[in-house]
Amino acid sequence: MDYAKQFIVTPGSKVDLTKIDAGYKDSHESHEAAMPEIEAYRDKLRDLQFRLYAETKQSLLICLQALDAAGKDGTVNHVLSAMNPQGCRVYGFKQPSAEELAHDFLWRIHKATPAKGEVAIFNRSQYEDVLVVRVHDLVPKSVWSKRYDLINDFERLLVDNGTRVVKFFLHISEDEQLRRFKQRIDDPARNWKISDADYKERSYWADYQKAYQEALSTCSTKHAPWYVIPANHKWFRNLAVSQIIVKTLEAMDPKIPAPTVDLDAIKKQYHAAEVAEEDGKV
Repeated sequence: MDYAKQFIVTPGSKVDLTKIDAGYKDSHESHEAAMPEIEAYRDKLRDLQFRLYAETKQSLLICLQALDAAGKDGTVNHVLSAMNPQGCRVYGFKQPSAEELAHDFLWRIHKATPAKGEVAIFNRSQYEDVLVVRVHDLVPKSVWSKRYDLINDFERLLVDNGTRVVKFFLHISEDEQLRRFKQRIDDPARNWKISDADYKERSYWADYQKAYQEALSTCSTKHAPWYVIPANHKWFRNLAVSQIIVKTLEAMDPKIPAPTVDLDAIKKQYHAAEVAEEDGKV
């Protein structure tokens, strides 16, 4: 199954999250059954990211958005663990600092975009400024409503300068979110993830759904598409995201660069050193 085609938000279409099954898992019966495919994509990710890093001509930005407990951290861990950290960076965008608030809303985002040869993963992103600020009425509609076009222009700028942009909305059901919150309460190792805001934010579920639907519909473009990933099953989420990133990198087609030195001359020097070392042992 081509998940890039299946889960992409077609530019110009209207997203209705109520019609997208968050529990979808394709034909896979279980995590164990899907593991060979998951591992195959992890191997491809490792190879493609190595080539991207070596080439140093283009970059990849991966944006992750989701409601609480949908698996942003888990997705970061899955993707990043398949890559060399030397060529990857992860940024989490939380409540803006005073310095950040003193600038335009994209200032802190632009600073974190990947350099050539890098993969950057945004755990939350520029879209917080049309989601949280909208749901909690932190700025007037006259302000946040203009940001969709600014975000599209910003992503166009990145793409025009060699950065491929892919954006994932990890889609879970309301019942699954509640189940995961309970896991956090019941598991001492996860207690640290629980906050007062988790349950308070659930009262805004419908508002967040509406905000996400508009952001997905307005800002999925040919150059920077959105994908809605069914995320009730963590392993299927990882499979779908991995496949889409692999296909994105394959389309970028990074190449191992040619050597910048005279390999024959270096080989001769190495051979001469070996001979000299052997002669010294005699």
